[in-house]
Amino acid sequence: MAHPTYLRSAALLLTLGLGQAACTKDYLDLKPTNTLTTENFYKTAADAVQATNSAYSQLNQVGMFNYSLWGIGEIMSDNTTTGGGGAADGIEFQQLDNFTIPATNSVITDHWKRAYLGIGAANQVLARVPGIDMETALKNRCLGEAEFMRALYYFYLVRAYGDVPLVTAPAKSAAEAAALTRTPAAQVYDQIVKDLTGAIAKLPDSYAGDDLGRATKGAATGLLAKVYLTQGKLPEAAQRAREVISSGKYALWADYAKNFQVEFENGQESLFEVQFKSGLSNYLKDGPGNCMNEFWGARFFGSPFVVSAGGYGYNIPEPGLVAGYATGDTRRPGSLFIPGDKYPDGQVQPASLVGNPNGFTIRKQYVGRTNVNNWDSPLNFPVLRFSEMYLILAEAVGPTPEGLNAINQVRRRAFGRPLSAPAPGTDLTAATPNFKAAVLQERRIEFAFENDRWYDLKRTGTLVATMTAQGKAIQAFNNVMPIPQSEIDINPNLTQNPGY
Repeated sequence: MAHPTYLRSAALLLTLGLGQAACTKDYLDLKPTNTLTTENFYKTAADAVQATNSAYSQLNQVGMFNYSLWGIGEIMSDNTTTGGGGAADGIEFQQLDNFTIPATNSVITDHWKRAYLGIGAANQVLARVPGIDMETALKNRCLGEAEFMRALYYFYLVRAYGDVPLVTAPAKSAAEAAALTRTPAAQVYDQIVKDLTGAIAKLPDSYAGDDLGRATKGAATGLLAKVYLTQGKLPEAAQRAREVISSGKYALWADYAKNFQVEFENGQESLFEVQFKSGLSNYLKDGPGNCMNEFWGARFFGSPFVVSAGGYGYNIPEPGLVAGYATGDTRRPGSLFIPGDKYPDGQVQPASLVGNPNGFTIRKQYVGRTNVNNWDSPLNFPVLRFSEMYLILAEAVGPTPEGLNAINQVRRRAFGRPLSAPAPGTDLTAATPNFKAAVLQERRIEFAFENDRWYDLKRTGTLVATMTAQGKAIQAFNNVMPIPQSEIDINPNLTQNPGY
């Protein structure tokens, strides 16, 4: 598979399911596709693979993991604030930060559109590939990948917007597409579970070469564990997490920071990550490169700048998050730059930065200036890591011996202790007060800046209280996003969420 290079027409992607994928470090041949139709495509195994690739192609675009999702997952939580260059900078993120979100907000609009483009591509695979005469194992793999991708996109949609249109087949006409209504969230979750169960049965355990980065059986099983946890189905979440842990296919890195370094991408702790590659884009958010190195980098700091074009200083860590790292926790230097920390070239993080009075910036997604051309980092973005399976298991079974062992695997790694031996002073115990809150805090530290915190606060019913304590004017209806106004304008059958 190869990285996307140019975003083809949304209508073409949705109608044909064609596009380029986001999974390894090579490129597809860039061939003209303006003559392709549903009648002359979907004929060969190569067509099936290319169509499957297109289901991945929205992941590293604006609206998904390039530029947008940190606004929902991090800025709308207690982890970060907007940052940037001041009152007129990043208005779309400031609206999320302050819970003054209009239905025209570009982040929530792009998120909806990208997810449905990905779903449209997956639907094409599931509708067309069964009819192709091709080797059975490859056909099943393509179908499993499409099921995984459709489930992933719907998981983000249903958590963000609540009830959303459930579309599981290509529309037969524009009129059919324009008549969609919102489906109850419970039915959307049922489809997610069905898709992931199907994907688990079809996907391989691993890949090699140019196929590294595709969805695997472990990725589908891990995502299903997370879906069940979100639904509050704890026995089911625990069982799926156990399956990943006992598979023997994954392991924690001894060094936490390896999860966020180019040379260890798609490594032993990775269940699934969004693939990025530098070399084709500059100031382009929809290219194959990752723009977060630039947007999250220290704003115009350094001589020379520590980030290629100076950094924009977005997504600034909140003091409360930084204070949550205990002494000796290696996840702090693996996640953050704080005053006094050194960059690879020896420059030192100052006590404050432009738009950032505390001097805190994100180290995850940082690759500096080397081989990075502005919005064009090669660093992948983690979606599911093996450590999450331990924390899902711990949350699902509580402070039992199994649950304590699970969370302590993560904590021992964080504090540089052997994983197989008790670590007094590091380990949580049956006497740990409020174990559920302790797991939630562990998730906050372990997955900081990985776009997870808002979803955790939502599913645990603590979003409003947490953000009110941060001084935010949040209300209960902010547990979901507004339905994009542009979608309602096109289809009046889409009702707006209350409060917006």
